[in-house]
Order: sequence, then structure tokens, then C-alpha cells
Amino acid sequence: MTRRMNDTILKAFKGEATDYVPVWYMRQAGRYQPEYREIKKTRTLFEITHDAELCAYVTELPVKQLGVDAAILYKDIMTPLPSMGVDVEIKSGIGPVIDNPYRTMEDVERLKPLNTDDISYVFETIRLLRERLEVPLIGFSGAPFTLASYMIEGGPSKSYHRTKALMYAEPDVWNALMEKLGDMVITYATAQAEAGIQAFQLFDSWVGTLSRKDYVRYIKPTTERIFTELRKLDIPLIMHGVGASHLVEEWQDQPLDVVGLDWRLSVQEARDRGITKAVQGNLDPSFLLAPWPVIEAKVKEILDEGMKQPGYVFNLGHGVFPEVDPSVLVKLTAFIHDYSREKMGGTSL
Repeated sequence: MTRRMNDTILKAFKGEATDYVPVWYMRQAGRYQPEYREIKKTRTLFEITHDAELCAYVTELPVKQLGVDAAILYKDIMTPLPSMGVDVEIKSGIGPVIDNPYRTMEDVERLKPLNTDDISYVFETIRLLRERLEVPLIGFSGAPFTLASYMIEGGPSKSYHRTKALMYAEPDVWNALMEKLGDMVITYATAQAEAGIQAFQLFDSWVGTLSRKDYVRYIKPTTERIFTELRKLDIPLIMHGVGASHLVEEWQDQPLDVVGLDWRLSVQEARDRGITKAVQGNLDPSFLLAPWPVIEAKVKEILDEGMKQPGYVFNLGHGVFPEVDPSVLVKLTAFIHDYSREKMGGTSL
């Protein structure tokens, strides 16, 4: 018997009319889940992602539990960097740590092209998921600026002073680094698509620290090259940044399909600023700790704006965090489906 694929979210990504508002959550697989916390007691993140069977389980679990309309491949943004020669360690409570930062042309020149054979476990995970899922699978990559910030700072940063200083003072080094990271993203996303992902999201977690002028000068040429190349894959392409509301017009004129919004910019404000592409977002995840009536009121406000025209996908403005009760996400997902279906005149699944 052929499995029925719920492709509602793919239609929304393409700006097409849907019967209801589809939803997925960034970090929907993670530390808020008791099952995931049990796994993490004995397995590191790298160990989970290298085990295709276990990684597929972790990716699929929130789809089954929450009833969301897409799975997001469970991987870390650092996954492809070791193949390029980057010695990175994920330290508990800290995040990615790189003991030998990349701050000179010599450092950048040592970076190797991504060899997808080195990360074959990623593509095996994708193939397993495509055999099991009844909703689309979204692949992703960290964006060049965010990856560069870890490589230059040596780990997480609050200021990104070293990253910006290199960008401003050593443009040749910066451009060389952007070229290598851009090549990596193109290779990585293409291999994911060949393995079976049905949409792709570029995460630029820290690009919001840049001014619009600096983004246009130092970052946009690379992201535009990435999306131009990935356009050939014929899958929806999503751009998401945090604290990057001032950049949405720059995403609007790039060859991508979906503009991701965080909670700082409402859907209506984005539309008023000329965003005609599909949009995704944008509940502040902090609301997930509020009483249900508070959550419901805010979600209605977001949905009412999103449903004014086709091409809207509900998501959070950033990822689910560990303190969130899974039952809240279950209730939220059902509410988004039911409320939007009633308003849009859709039929039951």
C-alpha cells in the first residue's frame, strides 16, 4: 500500500493555497523531550548524528508526538566542518569549540573542500526517513556568517568582535573564507537533496549582529550564490536568521522561496515592507512558558495575519528550549491546525 504524503507544507512554501496553516518548530527534536534526554545520558550529539538509525528515530519522534507537518533533519550545523579539516568539539553547556581559530589567509587556505563521503551517515539518515515519514523532510545547513563566527571566535560569542574585525580589516581573508564556506553549503545541500530532502533551510543564527549595509557588502554575495546554485535542485529554499528583521528586504530579492521571521517583525509588518514571498514564523518561544490563554491569544494574532494571503507556515521565531513542556506543543499544533482550518474552510486530514 502506498503511503499518503501530507504535502501541505510544500504547497505553502511555494506560495500556494492550502486548507489550513502547516506548522513545524525549529529544534522540535531536542532537550525538552524526555526520550531525547534519556538518549543524551549515554550518547553525545556527535554519536547520535553518526548513528543513522538513532538519528532517524530522533528526527521522526516529534512528528509522531506533536503532529507537525514536517520533519527537520536532526544534525548540528558543525556536522560538515570536520571534513574540511576543522577540529571542532561540542562541549556541554558551551556549544561548538574550536581550539585553533581561523584568522589568517594561511588558516583559510588549509580548509579542504567538503568530501560528502566523510558524512555519509547524514545521507543514510535521510534515506531512512524518506522510507518512514508521511510528511516532508527539511534539510538544512548553517550559513557562512554563522559558521565563520565560530571558526574565527573559537566558540560562541556575544559580541563577534573578532569576526567583524577580520571582516572589516582583512577583506581578502574574509572573501576567501566566504567562498570556501559557500562552496561547502552548496555541496552539502545538493547531497542532501540527492538523498531525498524535500526542502532546505539556511540557518544564519548570528547574522542579525550585522548592519544591513555590512550584510549587503560582506554576506549577501555568498548567500545569493548559494541560493542561485540550489535553485537547480527544484525544492523550496528557506532563509532564516535571528534578530535579522532589518535584512528581510535583502532576502526578498534573492532566489529563495521562504523568508523566515523571528518574533521581532510581525507577518503583517513584513508584508507591509514588500515581502511577497512565502513567510515562516514567528511566535516568540518564551510564550511557551505562559498560561494557555496567553499563548492562544498571541497565536490567533499571528495566524490571522499569516492567513491573509497564501504562503504562510507557522513556526517559532527561534528554537524550542529545554524548559518547554511537550504537552504545550501538542496542544499548540492542534490549535493551529483547527483554528486555521475553520478560518480557511479546509477539510479534515
